[in-house]
Amino acid sequence: MLQIGITGGIGSGKSTICKMFKLLGIPIFDADSEAKKLYDQNNELKEFIQTTFGKKIYPNGQFDRKALADIVFQSKEKLDLLNKKIHPMVQQQFELWMVEQQTNYVIKEAALLIESGSYKNLDSIILVSCPIEKRIERVVKRDHASKEEILNRINKQMPEDQKRLFCKYEIVNNDHELVIPQVLKLHSIFNSIKL
Repeated sequence: MLQIGITGGIGSGKSTICKMFKLLGIPIFDADSEAKKLYDQNNELKEFIQTTFGKKIYPNGQFDRKALADIVFQSKEKLDLLNKKIHPMVQQQFELWMVEQQTNYVIKEAALLIESGSYKNLDSIILVSCPIEKRIERVVKRDHASKEEILNRINKQMPEDQKRLFCKYEIVNNDHELVIPQVLKLHSIFNSIKL
């Protein structure tokens, strides 16, 4: 079974593209959603986060994503520390999930696919690209965050040009190019590859 990664910067539209693949019957592993589950349910991770970043990350025992983001997006060292802990746990969940799949290919969606190193375990990577102004506009609307907060997060991520070097395929999601034909073309390519 072919393992395809899909990545792109915040606001690039990865989730929208994944929904299109899902409509085509392709299983999607959403690494960011899986990480959120781990933050809520994994006691080892909860303990690590509270010890490393403070008990305020779990007020009333509930994970506060914004509180953690406010800390880790201010410091590359803290962000790296968190990523070193969470990424292997998410990879383990992906491997368990893979065993249950029965299609020609699957997709692993992750914002930090390249930064985490998990791209090395995949057969091919798709970059979802989008101009930075459009990404900021989308995330301001979606997260009700300020432009400065979004830029701060974008600046902590690998630039699109660098990500492109790791990706064999690209879907341009700039509100001008039609994305459905791009998705259908890749779907046809992946279904034609026999392992």
